[in-house]
Amino acid sequence: MFRWGVLSTAKIGREHLLPAMVEAENGVLSAIASRDLSKARALADRFGAPHAFGSYDELLASRDVDGVYIPLPTAQHVEWTAKAIQAGKHVLVEKPLALDAKDIPPLIKLRNAKNVLVCEAFMVVYHPQWIKVRELIANGAIGRLRHVQGAFSYYNVDPKNMRNQLDLGGGALPDIGVYPTVSTRFSTGKEPLRVQATIERDKTFGTDIYSSIRADFGDFELSFYLSTQMAARQVMVFHGDKGFIEVLSPFNAGIYDHHRIELHNQNHSEAQVFRFPGMQQYRLEVEAFARAAQGGTDRVFTLEESVLNQKVIDAIFRAGEKEGWETV
Repeated sequence: MFRWGVLSTAKIGREHLLPAMVEAENGVLSAIASRDLSKARALADRFGAPHAFGSYDELLASRDVDGVYIPLPTAQHVEWTAKAIQAGKHVLVEKPLALDAKDIPPLIKLRNAKNVLVCEAFMVVYHPQWIKVRELIANGAIGRLRHVQGAFSYYNVDPKNMRNQLDLGGGALPDIGVYPTVSTRFSTGKEPLRVQATIERDKTFGTDIYSSIRADFGDFELSFYLSTQMAARQVMVFHGDKGFIEVLSPFNAGIYDHHRIELHNQNHSEAQVFRFPGMQQYRLEVEAFARAAQGGTDRVFTLEESVLNQKVIDAIFRAGEKEGWETV
């Protein structure tokens, strides 16, 4: 059994990853660390973890941990990923891994030197609905793909929330902009060549709160908008000349909508609905990661893929400061 350690008591860990580790068939939750030992002990007791630590360094030194999950604030991801690798631990780090693509290659070098697995936690690539989208596109179900359209928004104006704190890596693009980009790249196997963007920032927080983006993939375009201060919505549509695929709850399946995708034909006279009831993408993620860390052949989201995705986000930020296209 793969023994997990978790750095911090962050909400995403409490709500999604820790339950997934407990339910996983090939892993156990071994330890939780917090700068406040009482918080670590309380969460460890809640999820049945035998070990609690009052510092992250103590957990990294533990022989009872094979790999760590890092849900710290975004600005701390690179630092603690590097420390975990140096400690010889496998690492699953919450997205976004970095705030600049140039910060990832040093982690690749360190990963190779220590011979450990390091992955950015894009749970969507493990969900069968996205694997089905990729399969449908590859098999020509919608003909020639011409356009991908997406939206991801929620409403959050809490000044204490890290998503609204610029120094912690907050903002819409780092938090949710990564999803339309990674899901399009995953589904098509293509990389964007250039991007255009309009970006609005909050006058108080300084974080980006709204973006409208256009990305040129050569054979097709991707257009999507994001916001951290709009009514909650998620959707992704892949539109071809023979039909289109609509992903109703692309990133938080089961919350915004059911686990399903719809395939419509050319004249909208027929539709196939593919359902994936009961799928738990976080459990699929941690199980695949654990198998790969132990020598399995599961496909995981590599650091090399993280570089490519972060380059897109970096280019979008640059495009938001100018008129016209920005090269990725």
